Amino acid sequence: MIAIINTGCANINSVRFAFERLGQNPEVITSPEQLKGFERAILPGVGHASVAMKRLKDGGWQQAIDEYHRPLMGICLGMQLLCESTEEGNVDCLGKIPGIVKQLDVGTLTSPHMGWNDLTVLKEHALTKGLTAQDHVYFVHSFAHTVNDATLVSGEYGNTFSAIVAKDNYAGMQFHPERSAKVGTRLLQNFLDWQL
Repeated sequence: MIAIINTGCANINSVRFAFERLGQNPEVITSPEQLKGFERAILPGVGHASVAMKRLKDGGWQQAIDEYHRPLMGICLGMQLLCESTEEGNVDCLGKIPGIVKQLDVGTLTSPHMGWNDLTVLKEHALTKGLTAQDHVYFVHSFAHTVNDATLVSGEYGNTFSAIVAKDNYAGMQFHPERSAKVGTRLLQNFLDWQL
């Protein structure tokens, strides 16, 4: 039983279809009270962090996510919202993953970081099972979580940033696993297999 949290700030369908391809039947939920009835949850997100955080707070999601003790994973902006704070709009976030989200210092590269890039596994974890240095995933972002103890996998674009993070029952993927072909499918299966 997987819940996909719909805060109105994400393309829900691509995430839903990705899980359906894995034989799951995820349910898109729009009310925080529904969350506790699910074994796992996904917090997808696109757009501006301050707008998305306001929707989460106004909708009562912050408390529901605080009280959720099963695996919950943020994707893209959803991952950033699980962190302590973000420079994008200078807002406090959900505080579930230690660390702050900063604007990517891309130097002479184009911003946002958009397209396929490789990954570096820093820590072995159930979420990184089967991941190799040859694997590529699909990114679209201009802000990123700084590498710290919560970082399982890093990426590099101008500078190094967190690509997969985890702390307790909370995790995040900065890239879009639902758009990352076979690698993304494997990573979503890892999330399904993750036991706390």
